[in-house]
Amino acid sequence: MSPAAPPSPSPARSASPTGSPLPSRGSRLLDWRVRFGALALIWGFSFLFIKVGTEGFAPFQVTFGRLLFGTAVLAAALVVKRDRLPRGARVWGHLTVAAFLLNALPFSLFAYAELTIPSTLAGICNATTPLWGMLLSLVALSEDRPTRVRAAGLGIGFMGVLTVLGAWQGFSGLDVTGTALALLASFSYAVGWIYVRRTLSDTGVSHLALAGSQVGLATLQLAVVTPLFTSMPESVEVVPLLAVIALGALGTGYAMLLQYGVVAEVGPTTASMVTYFIPVIATAAGVAVLGEQLTWNTPVGAVIVLAGAALTQTRTSRRTAPRTAATTALPKTPAPTPAPDSPAAPQPATRT
Repeated sequence: MSPAAPPSPSPARSASPTGSPLPSRGSRLLDWRVRFGALALIWGFSFLFIKVGTEGFAPFQVTFGRLLFGTAVLAAALVVKRDRLPRGARVWGHLTVAAFLLNALPFSLFAYAELTIPSTLAGICNATTPLWGMLLSLVALSEDRPTRVRAAGLGIGFMGVLTVLGAWQGFSGLDVTGTALALLASFSYAVGWIYVRRTLSDTGVSHLALAGSQVGLATLQLAVVTPLFTSMPESVEVVPLLAVIALGALGTGYAMLLQYGVVAEVGPTTASMVTYFIPVIATAAGVAVLGEQLTWNTPVGAVIVLAGAALTQTRTSRRTAPRTAATTALPKTPAPTPAPDSPAAPQPATRT
């Protein structure tokens, strides 16, 4: 669920996501592999947190709480780092659109989807973001030309989706509406990443400031929408409330900060591998903690989806495809947000 990642630092000057020099290796408290694992766990468990949250709150309330607690964590990070918010109406206008496409809309869609589908299926649907991204990039990004391998990956990935959904048996036992909402959420991530790459790739503002601003704007959007479609719960249950707090503070706030550090230290390509652990962890959590049932086609289809997604992220050599600002800059989704992968460049996912 995924968040956005900054471009990888140049060899000449290693910098943090906020633009300040990175601390020396000895000053890092945790090895990047530990932080990578924590990031995968947090985003993988996000689908479980959504499921538990909807047991005590309306979907819009889950999304609003998620964004509110995520904004609080990012705002605290901005204060500690003494970072500045973006300036200019144009940047804020683009951030408002990005907040809707990468946060408010997909987060809400996943929350509504998990009213009727298992968290395991939602996690697998989230993994289709690179597939939608490549499909859209063929039209929207002229510099992102397909290769035979990537085209094959697209076909393989969607075959995996059909396997997960049990297409050969007429989608029997599948909640079509909930599944469609989860797939639409992943599609929204893909659209949002293309929009971000076109409008916010070179603002001169730190990625942390963009992320905090974007998530804050999404919180305001949900603050307007939530009272219109929901009413205050008669009672607040502890477990769903803790799930929403964890979803926001960890999955939308702290995970973003972890992501920035991993990308800055080891680069976007290595960091993007977290994408392929998320559905695995989401499935394991749903089965082990929530007791969700799996049929053989779910894990098999998930493996096929991930294989196809990996193929769509293969890059052509520099000889055939010179790197440009658009192709080297990382948008998941973050580019400011917590969201899955960019359609045209390998990067960390979001999450949901």
